[in-house]
Amino acid sequence: MKIEKTALEGVYVINNFNRSDNRGLFVKNFNKTTFQKNNLDFEIKESYYSMSNKNVIRGMHFQLPPHDHDKLVYVPKGSILDLVVDLRKKSKTYKQYISINLSEENMKSIFIPRGMAHGFKSLVNDTITVYNVNTEYNNIADTGINYDSFGFDWKVKKPILSERDANLNSLKEFHEINPF
Repeated sequence: MKIEKTALEGVYVINNFNRSDNRGLFVKNFNKTTFQKNNLDFEIKESYYSMSNKNVIRGMHFQLPPHDHDKLVYVPKGSILDLVVDLRKKSKTYKQYISINLSEENMKSIFIPRGMAHGFKSLVNDTITVYNVNTEYNNIADTGINYDSFGFDWKVKKPILSERDANLNSLKEFHEINPF
């Protein structure tokens, strides 16, 4: 397992340990000691997954303080274009974003600290995306920003969105009430 810094402070790409043989594949996507050696204090409190078809965009989601959380995301089946936007007002990279491909082929994970909006576009049908978080879900604190409000080109003309995601505030509107 190798952990790499990204352009956003606190966001890391994890190249997961993996081995394959005639039986199939084994992937380790979390090791507490490796995380601690990289100054990532992360304890999983809840885990869930989504299944998405091609051109589904989920996001850009986060939870408000005090229920905000760190997130470890990976894709055991399929492929996504994963996006993270820095919402931390005091950060050098405030309002900046990064994208990374997560897939069953590259076996990478992304660690996303609190104060970030997260979302993705599914690149193929039946993609499974797993989320491990260090807080439990709180429906009152659950929110997001609109997927097309921060300047990223998703390269899709008619994305498939939930009604909720289509009606989220823009990054500019969120800036006015931003608690991060």
